[in-house]
Amino acid sequence: MSSATTAETGHISIHAENILPIIKRWLYSDKEIFIRELVANATDAMTKVQKLKVLGEVKREIDDAKITVVIDKEAKTLTISDNGLGMTSDEIKKYINQVAFSGVKDFVAKYQDKADDQQIIGHFGLGFYSAYMVASKVEIDTLSYQEGATPAHWECEGSTEFKLSGGKRTTVGTDIILHIAEDSLEMLDDWKVRELLERYCAFIRYPIELAGNVVNDPNPIWTKSPSQLTDKDYLDFFHKVFPGSPDPLFWIHLNVDHPFNLKGVLYFPKVRHEFDATQGQVKLFCNQVFVADNCKELTPEFLTLLKGVIDCPDLPLNVSRSYLQTDPTVRKISEHIVKKVADRLTGMAKTELESFKKYWDDIHPFVKFGMLRDSKFYDRMIEHVLFKTAKDDYLTLDQYLERNKEKTDSTIVYASDSQAQAGIISMLTSESVDVILAETLIDNHFLPYVEMHSQRKYKFSRVDSDITKHLKDQSTTEIVDPTDNKKPSEKLDEIFRKHLSKQNVKVKVEAFKSPTLPGMLMVDESIRRLKDMTRLSTTGKDDNPWADEHTLVINQNNPAIKTLLSLAKGLNKDEDLKMAVDYVYDLAYLQQGKFTAEMMQQFVDRSTKLLAKMG
Repeated sequence: MSSATTAETGHISIHAENILPIIKRWLYSDKEIFIRELVANATDAMTKVQKLKVLGEVKREIDDAKITVVIDKEAKTLTISDNGLGMTSDEIKKYINQVAFSGVKDFVAKYQDKADDQQIIGHFGLGFYSAYMVASKVEIDTLSYQEGATPAHWECEGSTEFKLSGGKRTTVGTDIILHIAEDSLEMLDDWKVRELLERYCAFIRYPIELAGNVVNDPNPIWTKSPSQLTDKDYLDFFHKVFPGSPDPLFWIHLNVDHPFNLKGVLYFPKVRHEFDATQGQVKLFCNQVFVADNCKELTPEFLTLLKGVIDCPDLPLNVSRSYLQTDPTVRKISEHIVKKVADRLTGMAKTELESFKKYWDDIHPFVKFGMLRDSKFYDRMIEHVLFKTAKDDYLTLDQYLERNKEKTDSTIVYASDSQAQAGIISMLTSESVDVILAETLIDNHFLPYVEMHSQRKYKFSRVDSDITKHLKDQSTTEIVDPTDNKKPSEKLDEIFRKHLSKQNVKVKVEAFKSPTLPGMLMVDESIRRLKDMTRLSTTGKDDNPWADEHTLVINQNNPAIKTLLSLAKGLNKDEDLKMAVDYVYDLAYLQQGKFTAEMMQQFVDRSTKLLAKMG
């Protein structure tokens, strides 16, 4: 055992005049990280001595594990103290002078000409030198747990020169004394240090004292068993980590020991109908040491709306603990998180169906997005995907087919805009045909994907793509007019084809069971999908769904259409017939689309003229 009673000076063998440029340029992107690194080192030292104590290898008296942070503004020092392993003078030479500096040397040799520091993987001891991000000089005062060891003191101003001598510490552990540099004097403010401790060390496993107060939570909920926790515990933790956020919908408690160690809690926040991944945030920890505010490498894109924490000691971190390495373990952990999310959702669908339905409006965009991006997630979820119907209940796709198999020829009828398509929806529901609501942007992609992925087991048709047999009045009979030898439907077809001003419009005459609508607009499902996708990909929105070729279906059972047919003989002026026909088109368009300013003015003008003729 070496004693440090005699002062020793020396030079560290490294081909660099000063380590500060190395640390500042390549190692850390944020100087505030120093506090995390030094507290993490203190935590490691205390964990090791606690284990040795259990094994009976520690003969000295060891105080209860605790980290103390002391600010001395007059001396311009910040001291981080622990009662961990401590070090002998020989260990300081080995771990601080030789191993750490050789790590710096290797680091410089390998990476000084490279911009990508994400390849770097742990060099023991480099975390200690993050202190020079804020300090012009660093001292170590330490006493080893080893029997017979004497205190040691080390100091260095960030150059290759150090001084090692006897120390003053009387209890086992280590003091790291930082002499704060002039450009970092804010690190002597109590509020600033407290803020950094709460940000980077909030869940370190040992108490951290600053000005006599403990500033961290050594036992966060992810370290406990779910059976020990209440809903209030989960909600309190959520609001502590994400202050100002509304209550989450529900959560998943992760606790995995094999094939890797993974713990955490993921919360499902209340989101808008349109998928918005920007509001999610999953904080990453390693052994309760903060690593990053958002671990995108671990959470697939469709899960980035989640909030929560993940603690995984098995993660391959770079030297500054700031980035995940590209590693098979990361991929496996990511896959496992997706599986746990799917298990939670499917479990809820099976055993907590009413809750699942209650949450569905908020979570369905991310579920659908996930199914589009991950085939395994799709396979787990497809049986449980819900669709809200126009009757305000929820059905799976299989339930829809079972309920409507005699009505829709195994086709799932959907509405993309329940307000604009209200008239058609009303006709269908009056005939006991279920209409599912697919009104979000992601549904434009999701429905065709489900068709393809299910090999057409599920087929979708929008309410305005066809007139189903259940809307047609099969009992309607037509009498041929002997004056012109034509049926009423033939006359209507002729009138509308001749006088309709709108281009790219086909005309079709049908007898609806419901007399409510004078007409409706239709677009073939496959053509409409192609046009929609083209518009969405070029403009980001569907500006005018009726700009391309479509069909005006005339309801010959509608009273207004019957009146138009009877008055046609009296409307000798083509302009009168044209005005009436265009007005019927306007009404059909108005039910399913939004007028442009020009179309609205034309509609008002036509309405005014028609009212005038009534006089």
